[in-house]
Amino acid sequence: MSERALRQDLIDAARAMNDRGLNRGTSGNLSARVPEGFLITPSAVPYDRIGPDDLVRMDLDGTILDGTRKPSTEWRLHAAVLRDRPEAGAVLHAHPPFCTALACLRRDIPAFHYMVAIAGGSSIRCAPYATFGTAELASLALQALEERRACLLANHGMVALHDSPAAVLDLAAEVETLAEQYWRALQVGQPVLLSAEEMRQAMDAFAGYRHPG
Repeated sequence: MSERALRQDLIDAARAMNDRGLNRGTSGNLSARVPEGFLITPSAVPYDRIGPDDLVRMDLDGTILDGTRKPSTEWRLHAAVLRDRPEAGAVLHAHPPFCTALACLRRDIPAFHYMVAIAGGSSIRCAPYATFGTAELASLALQALEERRACLLANHGMVALHDSPAAVLDLAAEVETLAEQYWRALQVGQPVLLSAEEMRQAMDAFAGYRHPG
């Protein structure tokens, strides 16, 4: 894929975050890996107003290589994930309503449904709280993402990683659906959790699953 096409994919996914209920306004952000580092959405610019040239190119140490806009305030989070997880082609951070509600309770999403395995494990962890945009937040997120492709961020939102902008968008939407289902189940009672063996079987079934994008 050419970089120009990747830039457009990143913009399309950023706009779709709002359309799919993952985000409102300009609070979320997306990045995609390129050979020299990564492209990231600009800070405080509505997604329906950005074009390919508005994306900011940075190296993995945080140096701006190209672009006239200010990068997202969460660039440290994106850089940390892309440094730590070489398989990641794209990173998405947003404040989906149900993920954020659970994150404000500082609750993991446990093995209440086999689809939890789509994020890579038997739970979706909630990272401890740290101020947005900081290296501390990035470090705590990396710990929660160990052997996972998504996590919640306490009193903040969620972050996910995958192969491409389209794939990470779909994963984030799945995680938000799980958060909503878990939240709704909690309104009735305490959900029955799947056993370690049941989740192992689900994870084995997902082991070869890859988004076509």
